[in-house]
Amino acid sequence: MIHLEHVTKRFGGFTAVDDLNLHIAEGEIFGFLGPNGAGKTTTIRMMMGLLKPTAGRICLGGHDLAIAPLAAKAISTFVPDRPFVYEKLTGREFLHFVGGLYQVPDKLLQTRAQEGLDFFHLVEWGDELIETYSHGMKQRLVVASALLPDPQILVVDEPMVGMDPIGTRMFKALLRSLTLKGKTVFMSTHSLEVAEELCDRIGIILGGRLIALGTLDELQRQAGTEERLEEIFLRLTAAPDMLEAIETLQAATARKFRV
Repeated sequence: MIHLEHVTKRFGGFTAVDDLNLHIAEGEIFGFLGPNGAGKTTTIRMMMGLLKPTAGRICLGGHDLAIAPLAAKAISTFVPDRPFVYEKLTGREFLHFVGGLYQVPDKLLQTRAQEGLDFFHLVEWGDELIETYSHGMKQRLVVASALLPDPQILVVDEPMVGMDPIGTRMFKALLRSLTLKGKTVFMSTHSLEVAEELCDRIGIILGGRLIALGTLDELQRQAGTEERLEEIFLRLTAAPDMLEAIETLQAATARKFRV
């Protein structure tokens, strides 16, 4: 469903993404992990057609983004890490505006907009201006808008930042339900617990290069440990002196609380 072949992005002499190859199947939740500046957001921007790769090929649902960008974008939607909304619209007006951009038929749009407000517990706020919403409410509204065209591919970048526990639980349940319908989810996140709980496979990027890829069991074998994803991530991405400092601090904390 998602294919990245030898994708590279350079900004002058700096290589942000270096020869990235990914093949993500239909119905899969794929977690894309890496420290700040590793190349995650640049990769997503290329996948969404916001940046042009320096080299390589990106296909979404069989559509080459360079050859058939409209077809690729028609089956995919994007939820950014920060909600960008028109705050002088009401929540309902915003959903109808976005649905119109995707040319969702009016009757179907009304149904899906109401379903989104219902699911994300925004019905009481549907006719209020978005400027009165909390950050988490705006994020839920953006997710609801991304689902209006019934996309085959949903790309999300730190989707649960600012969401309260209820919103987070709803969103996790939503992602799993989408894959049961054959949808594909590409999720970039710093929440290793969420990635461990939800993702079928995980890719870890560092310095623009993919350094690990697989299920949790496969990542454990690659890292030579049976520990949880957080430990695997640290072993693969942290510099030796940083890892040593973390382990020293953990040991000192453990001694203090044993006393």
